[in-house]
Amino acid sequence: MTASAPRPMTGRQRILAALRREPVDRTPVCNPTSVATVELMDLVDAPFPDANRNPELMARLAATGYTELGFDSVMPVFSIIQESSALGCKIQWEQKDNWPTVRMREPIWRDADDVRVPNDFLTHPDTRCVLDAIGILRRELGEEVAIIGKTMGPWSLGYHCFGVETFLLMSLDDPGRTKLCLDRLKEATIRFGLAQIEAGADALTLPDHATGDLVSGEYYERFLKDLHAEFAERLPIPLILHICGRTVDRMGYIAETGMAAFHFDSKNTPDESMEAVRDRIALVGNINNPETLYARDPEAVRAEVFKNLAAGVQLVGPECAIPLQTAIENLVEIPRAVREWHASHAHPHAG
Repeated sequence: MTASAPRPMTGRQRILAALRREPVDRTPVCNPTSVATVELMDLVDAPFPDANRNPELMARLAATGYTELGFDSVMPVFSIIQESSALGCKIQWEQKDNWPTVRMREPIWRDADDVRVPNDFLTHPDTRCVLDAIGILRRELGEEVAIIGKTMGPWSLGYHCFGVETFLLMSLDDPGRTKLCLDRLKEATIRFGLAQIEAGADALTLPDHATGDLVSGEYYERFLKDLHAEFAERLPIPLILHICGRTVDRMGYIAETGMAAFHFDSKNTPDESMEAVRDRIALVGNINNPETLYARDPEAVRAEVFKNLAAGVQLVGPECAIPLQTAIENLVEIPRAVREWHASHAHPHAG
């Protein structure tokens, strides 16, 4: 009597195991940031800006990452402005072919003394929408795929609420006041994260835009490393830190925070990134958006997927929120290429 083959993991099991750097049946395909496109919006009648403000439409559009694209996770927070809206920032909501943005030329704060998280922060329509959408996804897909929420880090919120230039100048001129701002803003990050966990999130993306072109690795260590370690302690599910740009100079610091994973940009090669983190943290990424997913063909996508798999990257997916005009055929090539690579290597990938 022959032994039956082990049952394949669900997407949820695969993602959570990889975030713990445990063995998986194949490398999971993960979207810690948005994979929404205009084509998917039209397919399920859930267009921007409505899908950023209506929980049923938000959940419906997020589900396409699994139902149409074949990813192992869904992520319903397509923008980076939900918390900032609840904090009082003015929002430009745009139309379905563009993301909503914060009007950073109209800052709401000028000094650390201005920073406060409103009492209605979690009941504001734009934060409540995310919590309700996660609840819907948990009920409909919760056993099949990993539901990834998103809570913005305090550096990003500082940009939104003070303006990028003002906030960066403050960090140069008055580091102490900057740290006070970050310490006060972290409560928004934590409160929204805890609320998403209660709503049913399996993991959280934590974008904190100390990007390589604006902030050095030394700046990351000085201002954010300890805060990020605190988030890893206070938010009791896996956290996926996201920072755009060339970040290999801070990956060693990031690997020491206790975060489960780092979502890395294509400006960093898979090999050098794996070397920088030395298996202290999982990596997620890093398929190029503008040149590959948006502008090229499935063959180019497959080549980038293979490069990540060969380097041992634990979770594969786009490097950041994809361009809204990205073709579906390029996105479905990511899970197809992962399956093809594993079939050709014919052994389980051990994280």
